[in-house]
Amino acid sequence: MSETLQLLLVSTWQTIYMVVISTLIATVLGIPLGVLLMVTDKGQILQNDILNKILSTIVNIFRSIPFVILLIVLMPFTRLIVGTSIGTTAAIVPLSVAAIPFMGRLTETALREVDRGVIEAAQAMGASPFQIVVKVLIPEALPSIVSGITITAINLIGYSAMAGVIGGGGLGDLAVRYGYQRFMIDIMLWTVAILIAMVQLTQLIGDFFVRRLSRNR
Repeated sequence: MSETLQLLLVSTWQTIYMVVISTLIATVLGIPLGVLLMVTDKGQILQNDILNKILSTIVNIFRSIPFVILLIVLMPFTRLIVGTSIGTTAAIVPLSVAAIPFMGRLTETALREVDRGVIEAAQAMGASPFQIVVKVLIPEALPSIVSGITITAINLIGYSAMAGVIGGGGLGDLAVRYGYQRFMIDIMLWTVAILIAMVQLTQLIGDFFVRRLSRNR
């Protein structure tokens, strides 16, 4: 196996590792965040103006910070969590922090698309807020939520490449160290081609599940 191929394989695996773990964390924490943002808003089933404003402000703050700056700002926190601020595992921390509020907003938007009449019908039948969320809101919005997960994963592919600038590993790191610093144009082109392929494949998989879920509703 040539050195170039080995470098590309290792870096591709590192990128997949970062993106998959970060997407899982963003999904697990971002969806509940989106649910809270929606149900605590004005006129919703658990209206709470103070909590909603606090959550909304936090989400807006983190979404307004450019990812490269977030990488640097979170270095002490990353070091506290994983013991180091450099490397593939360390990059997962800022990737997740950036993706959670993004996923939260996408989930909130998806839930707002649910017909208000369906929610009111569930309330009329005596459903609790928890039951409305679990049995009405999430099932009805599931195709849009899956679409949001897809968008988040694609964004994380781009973010993971940026993480390479500060030694985060993956294809971005390979492109910087070999493609840019050593003027190895072939490696630069290969990293771009692999990133494009990963985005296309992620979109295809996401679209497949969205279509399946939409047909089963």
